[in-house]
Amino acid sequence: MSRYRPSRKPGSFYITPEGYTTLKDELDYLWRTQRPQVTQAVSEAAALGDRSENAEYIYGKKLLRQIDSRVRFLRKRLDQLTVVTTLPEDTSRVYFGAWVTVEDGEGIETTWRVVGPDEFDLKNGLLSMDSPLARALMGKTIDDEIVILVEEKETCYCIISITYHQP
Repeated sequence: MSRYRPSRKPGSFYITPEGYTTLKDELDYLWRTQRPQVTQAVSEAAALGDRSENAEYIYGKKLLRQIDSRVRFLRKRLDQLTVVTTLPEDTSRVYFGAWVTVEDGEGIETTWRVVGPDEFDLKNGLLSMDSPLARALMGKTIDDEIVILVEEKETCYCIISITYHQP
């Protein structure tokens, strides 16, 4: 059985200033706070003797690998990202960074912000620009209707408002 996995297509390289700050803060926390603490714990566990049966040592080393992996990813990704700080020329259309309120066929209103793939969080209303819904919303204006396939059924949304400042 092979462990080969085809490489994933990287997401878009755009990010909001808030998203960039969040990733930068995560990198800083991992590198300056968490990694030194874990390194100290591993060092203390190693001083106890037999490392082959020392659960604290084994767990600490595993945690260090995870931290180092995330740090490498964040450093590489932050170098690739483009922070979008300007508004589009036509703010009546949905583009990156827009807050969009839509209404579905049942009259339920939902507000999302179109953001980069590194900062999406549906619970907080942040929708990745690479998602099918965001792709369908891009370039649309108020009162436009979009239809997307959700869980094997078509869902229709009508755009109610578009703003580039948090509502």
